[in-house]
Order: sequence, then structure tokens, then C-alpha cells
Amino acid sequence: MTRSAAQFDYVIVGAGPAGCVLANRLSADPATTVLLVEAGDQDTDPMIAMPRGFAQLLGDPATAWHYPVRPFGPAQQVEHWVRGKTLGGSSSVNGMVYNRGSAADYDELEQRGNPGWGWDEVGAAFRALEDNPLGANESRGAGGPLKLSTAQEQTDPLLEDVIAAGAELGWRRMSDLNEADGERVGYAMATIRDGVRSSAAGAFLHPVADRANLTVAVRTVVDKVVIEDGKATGVRGRQDGQPFEAVATREVVLAAGSLATPKILQLSGVGPAEVLRAAGVDVVVDSPNVGARMREHRVFTLQFRLAEDLGYNRLLATEAGQAAIGEQYQADRTGVLAAPSFDIVGFLKTRPELDRPDAQIQVAPFSVLPLEPGKPLMVEPEPGMMCIGYLLRPDSEGSVRITSADPDAPLDIDANYFATDHDRTTAVAVFRAMRRLFATEPLAKRVERETMPGPATESDQEILDAGLTMGGCGYHAIGTCAMGPDDADVVDSRLRVRGVAGLRVVDASVLPTMVSGNLNGPVSALAWRAADFLIEEG
Repeated sequence: MTRSAAQFDYVIVGAGPAGCVLANRLSADPATTVLLVEAGDQDTDPMIAMPRGFAQLLGDPATAWHYPVRPFGPAQQVEHWVRGKTLGGSSSVNGMVYNRGSAADYDELEQRGNPGWGWDEVGAAFRALEDNPLGANESRGAGGPLKLSTAQEQTDPLLEDVIAAGAELGWRRMSDLNEADGERVGYAMATIRDGVRSSAAGAFLHPVADRANLTVAVRTVVDKVVIEDGKATGVRGRQDGQPFEAVATREVVLAAGSLATPKILQLSGVGPAEVLRAAGVDVVVDSPNVGARMREHRVFTLQFRLAEDLGYNRLLATEAGQAAIGEQYQADRTGVLAAPSFDIVGFLKTRPELDRPDAQIQVAPFSVLPLEPGKPLMVEPEPGMMCIGYLLRPDSEGSVRITSADPDAPLDIDANYFATDHDRTTAVAVFRAMRRLFATEPLAKRVERETMPGPATESDQEILDAGLTMGGCGYHAIGTCAMGPDDADVVDSRLRVRGVAGLRVVDASVLPTMVSGNLNGPVSALAWRAADFLIEEG
């Protein structure tokens, strides 16, 4: 590390839900200097603030990374996993559905040998960071920096029919789906307030951006952590294409997510020795599970043609409709464009004897054309409806590996979906439950026919194949730097990287098991807990 490099107490890599929380909490002490590094640019794209602008953002290489995945499934297709590339990270481009997961998810973390990660501690972090309009109680917070709301209840009768059909199946209607762990259905809780996205940058970073001890470096790619005599001393990379380096006198914190964080560690010489040597990287620490143990939700997609001219397709797919909803949004921040990606969320059991739901569905009153990398999500012209669903806690494990010492070389990402009997059996049951919902009144009368994958998809294998060829990833990868008590676990329960002093990982990669839902909220809470550790340790 050159002496000319700027020095900070903490260097945080990645300005997503974790990095923004850490920057906020750590810089609250004016004596502590913090550098937050983001590979993307400022979050000034107007589509970020508009909730349903996410369809444009996901396909735009200026605001999203597109990671190709190893070919899989009967068609051997190459899927692209999308991650946010701007301040706020994926919280600036995602669908904004806010779930916390089950209390049992966090208690399991503690039971696996990670003290301090039970629901009592993590639940307190959620309550501290939330501003829920339903008010504070023992299960949720109010007055925190992250502003939430329930999905706006549109006048479209389809939404109420979905909830009514779910109730017919025994699911409890709830105004706050995070308040209980049983089978339930309702309007999505979302990171939206008054029709504007509440990203991690908007909630945690921008309100404190004028702190003299906080520096934010955008358009800055970190290629490696500098490790000297077993200690992380800083980072090296490129800022606007020019060499960049920074010194960390206390710690380097990787908060770049489950794909980029193991990549940075491996490029720094921390990872499976055989992977590093094959890529031409000198081994600093042989840590075999860096990039391993990855779990991801495989999402089934069901789409239907409607019997009546209902839903949003006519509005979203025509110039006249787009103009109308655009004018409404500009006038008062309401309407179709003010809602999250999916209006309705449900949690269900695939088997009645289970102690809690093992599946999640999300429903929207529109249907889409297949997503093409580099292009925005497009809506079908005819009236339609879509439902996605997935098993909540898969145990199939994939991996992320570097392929070269060149930081711009593509990663080898092996999704390894449906590799276990548990995942295959449960996935088929989830799909059949989704169909059962749409065959239940009063929703059934709205449906003319199933268009994706279609009624010919009936056997278990056909259902699994449809999930692989016509489904998608949940964008919820975890586990690639998982915490645990064993020497082979990448980080310990305080998220310190084994084998390297002064280096910590704070993002979804540290989760050894899947959270039962969307990850944006849980990663913010995880970072809130990690900030407690860092502040305690001084």
C-alpha cells in the first residue's frame, strides 16, 4: 500500500442495504472516519424513485450488473442474475417487497453456533430501523429511517379476489404480513412511502451524507483487499478507470453481496486453494468455503389470460395507457406506478403437518414477456395476470468461483437448482398450490386460461423442467461466505473472516441458511447487528 493512499478507520465495499446501514451507524461517531465505496454511480436516475420504474432499471447496464450463470436445465439456457449498480445497490432497483423472514430463521442461526443472531437480537434490529405506518408494537418498529407502507389498494377487483381466494384456502388475511408466521395473505409490505421508493441510500446514506467524517466514492470498483502479514490494510481497484487505493486503519468490511464479495476475497487470495491456483492467484488463506454453499430461490412463473379486460396490461403496454398512468403519478404519486413489483404476497404450507409455511407466492394483475438481458421488462398487450412462487428454504447448494486473476473476467456461477429430493418435491408442491389458488373462487371466474407454462405441464418432471426453463432466480443468493463456529466456516459469528485480521463480511453471503422471504430487509437488519459489533469493539 502506497503512503499516498487516503486513510480511513473503516473502508466499506458496497453501498447496498448493508453498506449504507454500516456507513450511517459507524459515522455517527465524529471521531471515526469512514469510506464507502460503490462501483456504480449516484442514484439520480428518476426511475429509481418511481416504484414501478424498476422494470427499466433491471435491464439497464448503467444501473444493474448482469452476471451470466453456468448453463442449466433441459434447454441449457444461460440465465443472467441481476444486482444493483448504483448507490443503494439492489435496494435501488428491486421490486421493493419487504419481508423479514420467520423468527425461526434467526433462532436457527443461533442454534447453529452463532450467538447473538437469534430473533430477540435481530428482531430488535428490525424494530430500530423500521418506520412502519401501522405503528410500533412488539413485532414492528415505527420512527426508524427505513420508510415502509403496504401496497396501495388499487380499485382493480382482481387484487381483492386473490385475497378472497386465499382465504377460501385457509390463509389468514393480514394487514402486516410480517406480524405472524402462519399461512397468510395480503397486500405486500413495501419499501415505499408516499409513492416514492425508500432505498437503502435514501433511508440511511443521504440523510447523513454531509458528515465530515464520511466519504463516498462512486464509480469505484474494488478488485482486491490488500493483506499484509495476515492483516487487511486496505483495498485496491479502479475509479473511473484509473488506479485507486485506500488504507483502512481499523477494518475493511466487504458488503458487496453474495456474488461480488466472494469474488473479491478470491481475487485477494482468500478462498479454495485449487480454485485460486487454477485462476493464477497466489493463495493467502486456503478457505475452501469461500464461494461455496450458495443457496438461491428458484422461482416458478404462472401466467393467465383473463376473461375480462381487467388488470394493468392495457395501461402498461400501450402509449395511451402509459401516458395516463404517468400523468397520474406525476400529479400525486399514486396509481399503478406507485406500487411495488407484486401487489399481493402469500405464505403457505405445502403439507398441512408443517409447523410454518415453506412457500411464498407473489401476485400481480399484469403479465410479462420473457426478460432479455440489457432490455427493460415488457408487458403483454392482452389482459393477463401473473403469479410467482418458490420454496422458501431450499437446501441445494451452488457456488461462485473466479476464472482468472483478471477482475473483469466472468465468474463461474453454478446455480445447481433442485439438486436435492427435498427441493424437487417441495417445488412441485409449490407449483400445484399456485394453480390451486387460481382455480379457487372468486378468482377462478376471472381466468380464461393458463398461458405459462400451460395446462399440458402436468407431471412432476414437466413441472420441474418448466421451473428451470420458464422460471427465474429470486435474486436472493446467500451462503457464499457463511458464518459458523467451525474452522471451515468463512466467517465467525461476529462476521470476522477467518485467517485475516481486520477483515469482515457484512451482507447476505454470511447467511448459512435461507431467510423465509425477500432479502432486502433482512440484510439491513444484519448490517444493523454488525454495526453493533463494530461499535462495541471500537
